[in-house]
Amino acid sequence: MPRRLENDRWLFGATLGLCLLGAVMIFSASAVTAEQQYGHSYIFLLRQAIWLVIGLVGMFVLMRTDYRKLREPAVVYPVVCAVLLMLVGTLFLDKSHSTHRWIKFGPANIQPSEFAKLAVILYLAWFFDLKRRGKASMEFCKEDFLQTILPAAGPILICVVLILLQPDLGTSVDIVLISAAVLFVAGLSWRWLAVGTAVAMPALYFLITQVSYRQARLMAFLDPTSDPQGAGFQLLQSLIAVGSGGFTGVGLMESKQKLFYLPEAHTDFIYAVICEELGFIGAIVVIALFVVYGWRGLRAALGAPDGFGRLLALGITAMVMFQALINFAVVLGMVPTKGIPLPFISYGGSSLLVMLLATGVLLNISQRAAESSWS
Repeated sequence: MPRRLENDRWLFGATLGLCLLGAVMIFSASAVTAEQQYGHSYIFLLRQAIWLVIGLVGMFVLMRTDYRKLREPAVVYPVVCAVLLMLVGTLFLDKSHSTHRWIKFGPANIQPSEFAKLAVILYLAWFFDLKRRGKASMEFCKEDFLQTILPAAGPILICVVLILLQPDLGTSVDIVLISAAVLFVAGLSWRWLAVGTAVAMPALYFLITQVSYRQARLMAFLDPTSDPQGAGFQLLQSLIAVGSGGFTGVGLMESKQKLFYLPEAHTDFIYAVICEELGFIGAIVVIALFVVYGWRGLRAALGAPDGFGRLLALGITAMVMFQALINFAVVLGMVPTKGIPLPFISYGGSSLLVMLLATGVLLNISQRAAESSWS
């Protein structure tokens, strides 16, 4: 009789804890704004709750689905093609907040760039596992540009360029970092990683310095007080919120900065509200939950019974951890301001859905890792 697969309770608990904390903090951070804009203080919470339910259903389905089914070309190709089509489609739709980032399906707005992260991870895991299975070890064609480097990097670069055209520099950088982590674990030569870095750094400098609002954000990061009512406003308000929380916080629902001082308080800067209302203790709890997620994700990757599962688990873990680290760094003024949501916590349906679907896959890999350790 086959042994019953066990779920990773630590990973599941950390995910659920982050989602529930996010729901509470979204209501706290958005209630006043929602009341003023929509006449209903619960509107953002209700919207997030709907996405949370959909995401949890998807997570449970994928948690019960053997992840090895995802490496079939009949799955990989349609996923990648659908994401690319959506990214192209956004460029021909009306702008929202001066960008082409969303596709509207009735009352719902879908952000294809969020799904691109998961599609890139799936593609790279499938591609390098396919190469590995054709070789005796992971040391496959590392110097072969046409058969390895170009096919691996091509779809990534297409996604990055399409996202840059929206424009969305933050998500593009996030995808590059995730891809670099997967490529490194897959065994790609240091020479190619060095070449990629040498090309990416000047490109990043050009993309920042040649766009006025990005350059203003960079200058504000270096000296927020130089433009306290302009480019430096959001960062200064974030730092005030973080500093005001002290050790125990001012109390849930008691934040002052969320009252029309801190822009995007319930989205990209929700961690600042957490620091203000729940203090150092609340901030550390959030970090601890992400540390648990990263620990269990790496454990699943290391214990995965095959190369596809290893790379898929590593990519998902890197996606969540990189995004969380970037968000923390932005809120705390350690990097220039950029709109990167805090996984599972920030308001945003597409981000929450993608994170929960990815976690469902990760939970299934962790089940198979536990199974292989018993066999």
